[in-house]
Amino acid sequence: MLKKILLSHNRFVSRTLEILPGLISWNIILFPYWGIFVIPEIVAYFILLFNIYWFYQSLQITFTATVSHLRIQASMKYDWIKDLASFPDYKKVIHFIIIPNYKEPIHTLERTVQSIASQTLNLKQIVIVLGMETKEEPDTRIKRANYIKNKFKNTFLDIISTTHTVVPGEAVGKASNERFAALWIKKHFIEKNKLDLKYLTVTSCDADHVYHPNHFALLTFKFLDDPNRHSRFWQGAIMFYNNIWELPAITRVPNTLASIWNLSQLPRRDRLINHANYSLSFSLLDEVGYWDPDKIPEDWGLFFKAYFHKKGKIEVEPIYLPVFVDAAQSTSFIKTIKNQYEQFKRWAWGVSDIPWILRNYFTIDDVPFWDKTMRVIFASWSHLMWPVNWFLITIGLTLPTILNPSFGRTSLGYMVPKLSSLILTLALGFLVVMIIYDNIYKPKRPSTFPRWRALLIPLEYALMPIAGFIFSALPGLDAHTRLMLGKYLEYKVTEKV
Repeated sequence: MLKKILLSHNRFVSRTLEILPGLISWNIILFPYWGIFVIPEIVAYFILLFNIYWFYQSLQITFTATVSHLRIQASMKYDWIKDLASFPDYKKVIHFIIIPNYKEPIHTLERTVQSIASQTLNLKQIVIVLGMETKEEPDTRIKRANYIKNKFKNTFLDIISTTHTVVPGEAVGKASNERFAALWIKKHFIEKNKLDLKYLTVTSCDADHVYHPNHFALLTFKFLDDPNRHSRFWQGAIMFYNNIWELPAITRVPNTLASIWNLSQLPRRDRLINHANYSLSFSLLDEVGYWDPDKIPEDWGLFFKAYFHKKGKIEVEPIYLPVFVDAAQSTSFIKTIKNQYEQFKRWAWGVSDIPWILRNYFTIDDVPFWDKTMRVIFASWSHLMWPVNWFLITIGLTLPTILNPSFGRTSLGYMVPKLSSLILTLALGFLVVMIIYDNIYKPKRPSTFPRWRALLIPLEYALMPIAGFIFSALPGLDAHTRLMLGKYLEYKVTEKV
């Protein structure tokens, strides 16, 4: 019955599900402020339980980040080429690396391609695909593509440039560009050269990403070693460290937090979802119909598209190596703040996938119930709590008890803030681990960055409440509210300097 209703009232159901995330997040945020007058005891226990949950999350992140760190260090040193020799067909594997780019500085794109040219894998097993856009000035895009082709001439199996034009029904952004590039490759390169689709991979790569030299050797090994390779994504540790020393403290803090969070997620295969830079077999991409050209957040969307298409038989395998990327930056402090905000808002717009994911959850049969339920809960919880966490952790019961001082004078009103403070203080132990791993993975201090300032960097974490509000709570609420009101987000390229 439910399935029939959902399928027969598609537009109504879609709008209802679009309203739901914002409605839930706003109600959770506002709950302590009206609840403190009506059901103050429940509000107090709610805040206390959430703080206990946050402590558990911090402990879990500390543990999984440590596991990931140890495995990354091993993968960096290991000779993956030697292991590849055990596969008689490893030379058949070809990696297509799609790099969508629009108004990227040449030096940024060159750095990305140079990191691919530094791979330990035979470079004749790699094809670079530069995804250009016709809306960029022809002279600029052609000059950039030709520079890369000439600079790395004869380095790879091939360097291809495709030029995408946005057509009606498509959204401006990475998804439509990559879809066009992948379809062009299949028709004009793979079919023309009669390549076996089952030996090909596709990597989604931004123009500011820098790979570890072992990345594609390890990817090739994992691809060949997995009998279910055509039902897999592969994901590295995304770390915003390319320009970390150039950032103002207020944006260095959230980018460091995001880097260590990404590090910690690799061992969590039960919840790991591909994002930012990832790979999959070309066979799988072709089978599921490529990226949806009308979507802005393309990574989680492609995962769940494949997940439901393959009836739940999809997993994301970790690549225990870092992928270094640029944090949002601009030419001035204010512009950098704005640029960072827009980037986090675009990421938060991933909440727009939730209605589609929920509709598929209820309407697609033969997907294992427990697995799909946990996947959908994780995806929904991640987005629903994005704007909420800051309010519950930072403000907690402080402001509500000020609004209702009579409850603050009760034993419960007195004890819960004390217990919450103790729990959150213990959770700060995570910062020690984060500082250690931050110092290990970020680039060496440049000579232009004074040593005394580097010594003071741990003190920058005092900015977490401010940074959390500007770059987590606000962009999250912005995205949720836009979706709730039907004011859909337009794609904006993150500025590179």
